[in-house]
Amino acid sequence: MLIESTFKFSITTLSLTFGDKMNTNTDAAFLGQRSYKIPATMKAWVLGDPEQLTLVDKPVPQPGAAEVLVRIDAIAVCATDLEIIHKGPPALIHGGLPFNKNFTPGHEYMGTVVKLGQGVDEYKVGDRVTVEVHAGCGRCERCREGMYTSCLNYGKNYGDVNKGHRANGFTTDGGFTQYAINNINTLAHVPDDMSDEEATLIVTAGTAMYGLDVIGGLIAGQSVVIMGPGPIGLMGVGVAKALGASEVILTGTRDNRLEMGRKLGADYTINVTKEDASLKCASIPTVVRITYWSALVPPTLSTTPHPCYVAAVVSVWQHSLAHQCLSISPLWFATTSICSVFVAKVRALRTVQPH
Repeated sequence: MLIESTFKFSITTLSLTFGDKMNTNTDAAFLGQRSYKIPATMKAWVLGDPEQLTLVDKPVPQPGAAEVLVRIDAIAVCATDLEIIHKGPPALIHGGLPFNKNFTPGHEYMGTVVKLGQGVDEYKVGDRVTVEVHAGCGRCERCREGMYTSCLNYGKNYGDVNKGHRANGFTTDGGFTQYAINNINTLAHVPDDMSDEEATLIVTAGTAMYGLDVIGGLIAGQSVVIMGPGPIGLMGVGVAKALGASEVILTGTRDNRLEMGRKLGADYTINVTKEDASLKCASIPTVVRITYWSALVPPTLSTTPHPCYVAAVVSVWQHSLAHQCLSISPLWFATTSICSVFVAKVRALRTVQPH
């Protein structure tokens, strides 16, 4: 795909470009905390016409109440980012498509807190953090119920309809830049033994965890069938094993992805173009109780009902348990090669240094 190849090249260019300028403006240090030099402007990728990204200078944003400024240290490029660059939705900027509106995509990233907004004491300058997408608006019925990923005021953060909704990379500027503003409710501390690359995958892991732990209700000792070895499906393998599943069965059509699944803990893999998945699963001694469908992947098992299977269809937007994944050992987190997610390291982009 041309856009994907171009975008990967552009990310490489980004890593070479961001380190060019240093700014001597020094942010006021909080007592007892590290301080960082924060430039007045930053490099950012901005979406123009469809499939057109341009590297521009933008003012470094300033955090408000309950917000922090994050220096971005690593990003992952999700397929949804490519969809936004291609077609626009689900991004919604100023009530319409995101094109030519000075919008910066990117919703999977991690970094370092370099400035605190008013009243923030949940984090300190210098903390390594990773982010989830949605902050919601905090005022609609869904947000008050904790369902902020389904905020009823999605995209309403401008002009006379400004209800404060935030979803970085979707309705507000995202992570394809040097600095981003995040609400404290979208942050999670990164353990010292977790790499920057691993930490970018919190939303991917959280989606799988939400499906298995909340929608499916996995009980330790049960078996799980995961249909589709995409990034979320592969994360589902790791999450299922971490939550105590016994046999984890991964189905798909690509042997290389199935091999990734085995490395992440799948006990059985089935290429449905070569084997009948229903018959193969029926031959496994342990009864399968839950079937997890990888997001946006159609079921690959036989459409004939099988008494062993209880389907749990997972929404791609539910990430509210993402932060819990950080309590699981990072060893099962997929690396760049395992997860087939293009991860752009941007340590070279750091234009601020602690002093």
